[in-house]
Amino acid sequence: MRTDEAIRLVAAARTDTDLFGVDAPARRYRELVAALHPDRLGALDARVRAAATDAFVQVTTRWQATGTADPATVVLGGYPLGALAHAGDLADLYDVGADRLLKLPRDPADNDLMAREAYALRQIEDRGDPRHLPYVPRLVDSFRHRDAASGAERRISVLAAVPGLHDLDAVRRAYPDGLDARDAAWMWRRLLVALGLAHRAGVVHGAVLPRHVLIEPDAHGVVLVDWCFSAVDGGTVPALVPGHEDWYPPEVTARRPAGPGTDLAMAAACMSWLMGDRAPRELRAFADGCRRPALAARPDDAWRLLGELDEVLDRLYGPRTFRPFTLNP
Repeated sequence: MRTDEAIRLVAAARTDTDLFGVDAPARRYRELVAALHPDRLGALDARVRAAATDAFVQVTTRWQATGTADPATVVLGGYPLGALAHAGDLADLYDVGADRLLKLPRDPADNDLMAREAYALRQIEDRGDPRHLPYVPRLVDSFRHRDAASGAERRISVLAAVPGLHDLDAVRRAYPDGLDARDAAWMWRRLLVALGLAHRAGVVHGAVLPRHVLIEPDAHGVVLVDWCFSAVDGGTVPALVPGHEDWYPPEVTARRPAGPGTDLAMAAACMSWLMGDRAPRELRAFADGCRRPALAARPDDAWRLLGELDEVLDRLYGPRTFRPFTLNP
């Protein structure tokens, strides 16, 4: 479906049946989202982009309000699709009950990226320290589904859901003038634990961006999500998240092999961005050291880096104490 067709369809639809149809509402929904998603609009002029973005919001809002238009027929791999929980970079995540989310790629061309995530999560679960596995999503199931109408085959994952999480974009919106470094400290520390877990399993995340770092404010939890762009055993990061090209270190944009230092540089960029002008000079210098242009010149061990970060924090603030955090400053 072309973007202009999708815009016209949304504008003309007076009811949810007009918009999603009755035979395959979930397929119609995926087609609309694929045509209207802001990350996929390319070089359209500003007027068309604005119309497409508005239509995208209408589609996702109406789908969330209806849940599944026909829950008796919208079943994938035995999982009945519930409401749309999140629209990710390349896939939509649906509530399928029992604290599970079904991750459905909008474009079958992204099946290889879905397979990367499934492989990465299995590697981490098989090789990682069990104490730290809650820092990454748990893969519950992975299967292929062929669309009866189009014949397109999609690689689908089912992930265990964790309630009460918020991404770092939400944190920055709550603290537009910058986050206190004492609050950023626990997020940075736990992000390094997630990366240390993955790196010891031979996996580089490859897209440590604010939207992929989820926090649980009350318990100070962190979960690093979206492993579709991961690299294993010195491989290259397969793609960049549209609109975030400036976040990547040089080896990624040059399609050179990635390493632990790739993730550590992006993590430092996330935390520097989160603190903004409120970052102390010592933490700015620490982040700069993680973001040196050459991969070989950067830190490459998340666990060692965590110890170095703790030394900086101890000099700045003394012994660690629990500091309550809220997204409503």
